[in-house]
Amino acid sequence: MKIAVLGLGIIGSIWARHLAADGHEIKCWNRTPRKDFPGVSATAAEAVEGAEAVLLVVADPPAVRTVIDQIAPALERGQMLIQASTISAEWTLKFAREIRKTGVLFIEAPFTGSKPAAEQRKTVFYLGGDPGVAEKAKPVLGPLSSALFYVGELGSASTLKLAMNLNIAQVGQALCESLAMCRAAHIPDDVYFKALSLNASRSGLSDFKGPKLKEQDYSPQFSLKHMDKDLRLALETAAALGLTLEQTARLKKLYDLGMARGWQEEDFIGLIRLLEGRGGRE
Repeated sequence: MKIAVLGLGIIGSIWARHLAADGHEIKCWNRTPRKDFPGVSATAAEAVEGAEAVLLVVADPPAVRTVIDQIAPALERGQMLIQASTISAEWTLKFAREIRKTGVLFIEAPFTGSKPAAEQRKTVFYLGGDPGVAEKAKPVLGPLSSALFYVGELGSASTLKLAMNLNIAQVGQALCESLAMCRAAHIPDDVYFKALSLNASRSGLSDFKGPKLKEQDYSPQFSLKHMDKDLRLALETAAALGLTLEQTARLKKLYDLGMARGWQEEDFIGLIRLLEGRGGRE
């Protein structure tokens, strides 16, 4: 297939390389120029010309807005836009209405799985929208993933994705707080994680983030700025649904502190520094 990949961040760049390795004809574009990247186009509009599928993965609703404004004049009837950025249902529906007016197919495909999952082709995509369009997206998304999870009508996948990230953030904070308490009591990390491995609260996240916490390695697998954005969108979505998420609102304040410390590009698990005094918590 001829595929355009718009967004060459941590995940998008990995997907683009996988798709090229699979024999697809790939054109790429990034908001911050990546002239060294194979198949990169000078403009987003140039990248989508002649593409059967356009895979969009950027940071947030304003970024999606910017890209859609650039590619809309170049899109042609029958093309398919796969919107994989993590945004809210409200924004998904707005963008879908605009894209569908051009005769372009639209499917939402937010995903779970950070850098290692993308590298191992184990991303899980949540699909929302017309089931027929979801079927058309399978040749693009299937080889990148361990599962394609169809959720339901357009917008539902975006809400589910935010709910999953809200859960990850809460579990991650509980992990950091319990570890910080043991460290303060001079209980070694190896003892803590051994005990956790035998406890009912052990999780995939604790297995995944444990080595990073022990090594104080905060290189990004999932950056603080992206989780901060997802918590904000989750709170906005909940409010629109008539819900008050009290724990999430409190956690968002800690993320705000981490952002103020300049940790935007680091892994969200680095917030443990606020608990241990290494981040200069106010």
